Amino acid sequence: MTCHNCQLKAVKAGKDRKGSQRFLCRNCKRYFQAEREKLLGNMYLSEEKSLLVLQLLVEGNSIRSIERITGIEKKTICSLLNLAGAHCEGLMRRYMRKVKVKELQLDEIWTYVRMKEKSKTRRRVTSDQIGDAYCFTAFERDSKLLLTWHLGRRTEEDTYAFTEKIYEAVDGTTNIIQVTTDGWGSYPGALAVSLGTRTSYAQLVKIYRAPLDAEDQHRYSPSKIKECIPTPLWGNPNPERICTSHVERQNLNIRTAMRRFTRLTIGFSKKWEHLKAALALYFAYYNFVRIHSSIRCTPAMEAGITDRLWTMRDLLAA
Repeated sequence: MTCHNCQLKAVKAGKDRKGSQRFLCRNCKRYFQAEREKLLGNMYLSEEKSLLVLQLLVEGNSIRSIERITGIEKKTICSLLNLAGAHCEGLMRRYMRKVKVKELQLDEIWTYVRMKEKSKTRRRVTSDQIGDAYCFTAFERDSKLLLTWHLGRRTEEDTYAFTEKIYEAVDGTTNIIQVTTDGWGSYPGALAVSLGTRTSYAQLVKIYRAPLDAEDQHRYSPSKIKECIPTPLWGNPNPERICTSHVERQNLNIRTAMRRFTRLTIGFSKKWEHLKAALALYFAYYNFVRIHSSIRCTPAMEAGITDRLWTMRDLLAA
């Protein structure tokens, strides 16, 4: 260590009550400590408790359950979530660049903030950050990598913003990427503008059967699929790999790993920024920290983005 004033080498001079090493400058007789790297800005919460809270968040615990487990006030948990989410969102933008992918499956998963769209219309609420929210995801079939995501509404503008993020993330110069989506009508136009001839694109349109009786109309479970119609739109997509099952299985992971996506509960998001932060934290954790059972490593390792297994601390320090 070097003294800040004299620019001379200091010597060790014991430790403080928290166990941190102190140093003494023999010239100016000043004591000081080495600057410690802080993972999450100027939060007073200890690193150990911060990592525990974030681990509980990505394992499906609600904010109030974490408050009961750890004794940390919920406002502190929300502040920690927002800081970690902003960091993970930037990390995903830095690392998901020029990624070589062969096949992408796109889908959107529904949730809501504070109230559903029907209640929002009835109460005449006009805020864009209240009501139905859709998380668009781009899933790589072979490496299980969640390439990019976008939180918005199921509109043409948000679909285009999502496909622009895909354009920034993929390396489309070496091969043609096969893309499969559901029948959402905004995908063809958005993909044509953002990726164009770099892709072979097909839609998998699912036809659901009508409810058989009045009782079925009030059930919460979805209707059974009557028929799946693969529809190639351009390029030369492989008919055997026109599929959205993998990204839909990923939707189940999202609903399991985030309490705010659990249906028919009071665990839904109350603020848009908290929902966005929770998604950013989970997707970074999924790609870099969590080992996928089918490939026996993390998706980022399988895709060649990193060569080692990360921890939650590595995720926040990167």
